[in-house]
Amino acid sequence: MDRHIISHDATIIDALDKLNSLSGGEMTLLVVNDDGRMCGTLTDGDVRRALLGGVTLQSTVAEAMHRDFSALKQGEESVGRLREMRRRGLHLVPVLDGDGRVTRIIDTTLTRSILPVGAILMAGGKGERLRPLTLTTPKPLLPLGDRPVIDHNIDALASVGVNDISVTVNYMAEQLEAHFSSPVSGVRVKCVREPMPMGTIGSASLCEVPEDGETIVMNSDLLTTISFEDMYIHHQAENADITIAAIPYNVSVPYAILATDGTRVTSLEEKPSYSYYANAGIYIISNRLLRSLPTDRRTDATDLIDTALGAGLKVTYFPINGTWIDIGSPADYAHARELLRHVKQSGH
Repeated sequence: MDRHIISHDATIIDALDKLNSLSGGEMTLLVVNDDGRMCGTLTDGDVRRALLGGVTLQSTVAEAMHRDFSALKQGEESVGRLREMRRRGLHLVPVLDGDGRVTRIIDTTLTRSILPVGAILMAGGKGERLRPLTLTTPKPLLPLGDRPVIDHNIDALASVGVNDISVTVNYMAEQLEAHFSSPVSGVRVKCVREPMPMGTIGSASLCEVPEDGETIVMNSDLLTTISFEDMYIHHQAENADITIAAIPYNVSVPYAILATDGTRVTSLEEKPSYSYYANAGIYIISNRLLRSLPTDRRTDATDLIDTALGAGLKVTYFPINGTWIDIGSPADYAHARELLRHVKQSGH
């Protein structure tokens, strides 16, 4: 963080030297006064304008800095506010304590949001449809591009500020534990072993989650470009207990379909298509619900959702607008690898 901090009484030549050291990254300095309180920002553009206005290289930073800056307050980091700053093109956002001192710097090119949630990734399955690949390697560790499948999801979560991540493991647990013995995308991932197969969501009961708030729960073997930020904002706006990420699923019937009333035909529709939403295996769930999961038996996600609906809780869905591939078969795996190869070659 200190590499972006400069004193208001430093010289312009000092500032230029420090800006030069930031080359290749975000070339913005945060200016602080004698008490360490932030009082402005400085870019190379600010320096050029000041020099053209008559300051010298020995003038102080205070004579060139931009005083009208944007910042977040510690403890009041707002997903919506940071999103608005990002849309305004602000790449470096300071977080200030109550005295105006910088406690954190958010680089919005690396951390796109600051979602106040944890995450649990399910990684205990055997991946039987992908055999023989999964005879020696657990499915989440199969390579996808230059990294394992699961690391793409860890990276996506880390990029929106999620740094409390647990992975539940069972099949070839040792390999996953060894993989996560070092941080991934800057996150120290916690591995939690299932004592037995616990279904598609039961192992979440083994993870520590706070009493309040929400947690992202997802399958670890997905390749997706879902916006976790948009999904979280939707969940909050709906005041939901569970939000299910959903993908469009179309069914085309190659025959004429009869509409009937008893034995009477009332209409005939030629080769109709029907559109549905399918469960994508990604959820935002109230921590109260997760803490109610039993720890001694199997629970599938459908069981938890049915229980929530039966209790009158609010369950909503969030359509995924983008890529979603469930890497469950050799064809799906090949598709995901080809897609990543295309993205890498095109530079997007």
